[in-house]
Amino acid sequence: MATLDSLKRALRQKAMATASSPKQPLSDTQYSAGFDTLVQGSGWMTYHDFIIPQLSQLLAPLFNSRIHISALEIGPGPKSLLGYLPSHLRRKVRRYTAFEPNGLFATRLEEWLCSTFETGSPLPCLESPPEIHRIPFVLEDNIGSGTGTSNDNEKYDIILFCHSMYGMKPKHRFIERALEMLVERPQGGMVAVFHRDGTLHLDGLVCHRTASFPTGVVSVANDDEVLDCFAPFVAGFVMQDVDVDKAIRVEWRKVCRALCRREEAHPDHLLFSSPSVMAAFTQHATTLPELTAQVPLVNGDKTVKNREARLHRPASIIRPTEVRHVQQCVRWALKHGVSLTVVGGGHSGHCLWPNVVSVDMGAFDQVNILTAGEDGGDSSSDSGSFVVAEAGCKTGDIVRKTMAAGVTVPLGARPSVGAGLWLQGGIGHLARLHGLACDAIVGAVVVSVDSSQVLCVGRVPSQHRPAGAVRPENEPDLLWAMKGAGTNFGIVVSVTFKAYAAPTYLTRNWVVPLSDNLEARLRLSDFDKLVARKLPRNCSADAYLYWNAGQLHLGVTMFESSTTRLTFATPTPTPVSAIWGPEDDFKAVDGVGLFETEMYVSGMHGGHGGGKTSSFKRCLFLKRIGEANVADRLVAAVETRPSPLCYLHLLQGGGAVGDVAADAAAFGCRDWDFACVITGVWPCDQDGTEAARSAVRWVYNVAGDLLSLSSGAYGADLGPDPRDAALAAKAFGPNRPRLARLKHSLDPRNVLAYACPLPKVPMEHKLIILVTGESGVGKDYCANVWVSALIRCTNKSLTARAVSISDAIKREYAAATGADLSRLLWNRAYKEQHRPALTTFFQGQVRQRPRLPEEHFLSVVYGAVDVDVLLITGMRDEAPVAALSHLVPDSRLLEVHVQASEQTRRVRRGCQGGDDDGDDNKDSNNSRSNLTALDYRPSLIFDNDTTGNEAAKRFIEHYLLPFFHEDLQRLANMVRPVPDFPRPDIEFRHVLGISQQPGGLALCTSLLQTYFTGDWAKVDAVACCEAGGFVYASALALRVDVPLVLIREAGKLPPPTVSVIKPPSHISSLASNDSKEKRFEMERDMVPRGASVVLVDDVLSTGETLCTVLQLLDKAGIGAEDVSIMVVAEFPVHRGRELVRRRGFGRINIQSLLVFGDA
Repeated sequence: MATLDSLKRALRQKAMATASSPKQPLSDTQYSAGFDTLVQGSGWMTYHDFIIPQLSQLLAPLFNSRIHISALEIGPGPKSLLGYLPSHLRRKVRRYTAFEPNGLFATRLEEWLCSTFETGSPLPCLESPPEIHRIPFVLEDNIGSGTGTSNDNEKYDIILFCHSMYGMKPKHRFIERALEMLVERPQGGMVAVFHRDGTLHLDGLVCHRTASFPTGVVSVANDDEVLDCFAPFVAGFVMQDVDVDKAIRVEWRKVCRALCRREEAHPDHLLFSSPSVMAAFTQHATTLPELTAQVPLVNGDKTVKNREARLHRPASIIRPTEVRHVQQCVRWALKHGVSLTVVGGGHSGHCLWPNVVSVDMGAFDQVNILTAGEDGGDSSSDSGSFVVAEAGCKTGDIVRKTMAAGVTVPLGARPSVGAGLWLQGGIGHLARLHGLACDAIVGAVVVSVDSSQVLCVGRVPSQHRPAGAVRPENEPDLLWAMKGAGTNFGIVVSVTFKAYAAPTYLTRNWVVPLSDNLEARLRLSDFDKLVARKLPRNCSADAYLYWNAGQLHLGVTMFESSTTRLTFATPTPTPVSAIWGPEDDFKAVDGVGLFETEMYVSGMHGGHGGGKTSSFKRCLFLKRIGEANVADRLVAAVETRPSPLCYLHLLQGGGAVGDVAADAAAFGCRDWDFACVITGVWPCDQDGTEAARSAVRWVYNVAGDLLSLSSGAYGADLGPDPRDAALAAKAFGPNRPRLARLKHSLDPRNVLAYACPLPKVPMEHKLIILVTGESGVGKDYCANVWVSALIRCTNKSLTARAVSISDAIKREYAAATGADLSRLLWNRAYKEQHRPALTTFFQGQVRQRPRLPEEHFLSVVYGAVDVDVLLITGMRDEAPVAALSHLVPDSRLLEVHVQASEQTRRVRRGCQGGDDDGDDNKDSNNSRSNLTALDYRPSLIFDNDTTGNEAAKRFIEHYLLPFFHEDLQRLANMVRPVPDFPRPDIEFRHVLGISQQPGGLALCTSLLQTYFTGDWAKVDAVACCEAGGFVYASALALRVDVPLVLIREAGKLPPPTVSVIKPPSHISSLASNDSKEKRFEMERDMVPRGASVVLVDDVLSTGETLCTVLQLLDKAGIGAEDVSIMVVAEFPVHRGRELVRRRGFGRINIQSLLVFGDA
């Protein structure tokens, strides 16, 4: 199956060979017809499965950190890619511009974006009509009139190159031009490129993030008329002469039919491979010279072993020669928000990655052997020898040097593999005797990708510790992770191995021709049950299933190790000999000679060694390979090979591999008999051709077929290819959750983004606590006490952090004025000196950037995504929960207002050490002397007049920890999401459905009773409006034994009543356009004036319904000061709290059990 890129080359070659007529560009109509053919059917799956999900994932943090978004799309075609984003992201786009030179597309795009209310605009919150420029995007300024006039105001948060960059040369200059058009403040704008087929060569630009979609396919109807639209679109031109054009189209049809793939399920369609890539860039994309000025580069081209990696063009390859160079690479990556790859042995397909900087550790190539007592005083209970191998060493280097000293390390089976193998497993011929290579790791020197510090982990002899190296706080966790997943957590400089006595090996080979599948299954069963299971630990047996000379073969190599230095002149009989007779050959070799005895190196297909072939491998762990269900699939796999050179290699496990508990090291797959290496092979002169691509597809197909029978997958081969995701899910056994947490902790900025993929830490709803109060009440002190109490709450396993939001403005002030930032942050007297100037600076910044407080808030929140509870001090906002909750709709936002007497505050201002960022706020609500001066009601109030921290601890136990009770999660799980209701793109949360589930109503009313922060003994009535409120309020009123006050639509209650106009609810307004006026009413004098009322409803969305009910209660003589509100579920994105406050009810306490981020 040809790719579209190879098809394009073939079509152009055919045109050049058969016609001399001049070419002409496609007309708008021709281009439109070809494009429509491309994106129909399976072509649209690239958008559905790759482009739209990747774009949504890429843009979510950016969009969530902005109040509104300005967007530019380059070549969007007839529809905007942004129009397919989730609803809550699309609604952030307030300004839209596009360059679309195709007039037909531009018209369709404009019509789509300006859709009527009935059909709904894909970008419903645009503040002005979309600007569609019907001209190409060029390197000069061409926004506005299209005359080349520059407009300094045209800056964007996101710029998309939508459908490849064909015709844009050089491509890096177009991206650089787009980068110049990103907004400067706030930073974080992005340029994203989606490119179909081929790779992007961008000459030193560094990606912020990349992704690939290698499985994209375009399906085209095998119809002359369709092909006559499709082929010119792919070729990019038609012939000027009409007759010549007709003739060339006939030839082009033949080319399409010759290069396609056909499937039995769709015989009337032609299939072409259409891999796609995404590359995202920020304003840091051009900062590579900053790094190359500090650290050495690789001289000339870097040749790596892996065929996939050789096809990638990295932004640059750095070759550090000192540890400080590695640190500089990490600091640069952290500063600019980019990732790195690491080159050790060069066997990994992702050691080089397009437009990413690679760190080649080849200069760190020393092997040091230490016997007992030579560890520089770093003694332990372990005795014996140790080997310190630097990260640029190859397995062959280590084996040669250690063997000369009479010791060895149980490494892999190939001499050219490097540190990536040892850190992720390492399956060799000593594994059954001594374990995996990673099991022999007892220490390491690592450069942290979080701090750039040099870390000593585990046993590192003193003479091999770099100057300035430190022991990390989480040293046991990091050493555990090094033993099986070490490429994910830092850049390893050296590894300390436990050494063993060097053995001599006897190898024996048998090759058994197999007449048919039945014999193949029987032979595999014999090998498994009668040979492999009976071998002692110093022996291992490998098997090969391969096709040669028109026949299936089973090859077996047995390896026997011994440290007694026997000559093996007369080998002893083996179980294999008893079944298949004498071996074909046997050799006695040392550890170096062992490398050449592998059957696939010299015995199969004339030998695969010497660089004659290229290969692609994935490995699964199997048990009981002789069982019929496993053996049949193995045989079937070899029968479907696309190349005669493909084979299966079965390496024996068990023994010491299984002695290690699954959770004792990161390598958690321990229960297996054989590692099945699925190996696709092709001649190296066919790299990049369909022969190579079909071999890779075969490997993944076989792996997918065997996955359900496997006990795990080998992570050493796996990388960012999306086809690896299913294998990576089984790569670490039970250790994946722990590894996910460690990845998030040790590599929070994802510097090592292209290592073996680990799962993301699941993002639960965060609790964000805004700690407010006047100067001197002890806000920072309380926040720190609460953080400590949360972390020490062992039965909850919570993470918590306290941060000051005012630190951001202090940083900006220090940068602008030259003030000492450290003293501004930590020295109270120094901060007081700068307070007037700092306040003036902040006010000036807000005048220039009215959304600055929201930007600072979001910056703090997104800087703490790894914690369960975030406490924020230094707030300058009035009613911050109402003002900010819509910005973090998936989190619960609370305000805890700390108060203390004036005397206590004076004492604390005079003598309390540390910082209390609240006193930055004298220009806002903190200048008031008491809580009653506030025009809103904080979520919670804490009286901090007592000394010590016991009161603060009791407060958190009583009011904050209950938000993490499992009953709340149980309740949330009962709320069923309903997509596309009551109209498309709306995900409805069926809150009322809680009452329809067993125990749901009882659980909900129990939680409403428990979580009420008031005193039920002082409540005179529970009020509710139909219909959702009736269900929960009636059950709650019964539970707390107070009267129920019903609020209904007019005409449903007997007189006398009081009434107000009823607005439609949020869902009702979406479902119906009925504009008929309706009224709410309640019975007059049902509740005496001044009574305490708890108003209960199922949801708080826009707040319109609650405001109307509050107006009705006020009309009935129940003032806002006597009302509390409790709702089952809140949807902060609709800013209901803000509306309630704006309507004059800000002092009412609003509580919600659940918070949902959906619309």
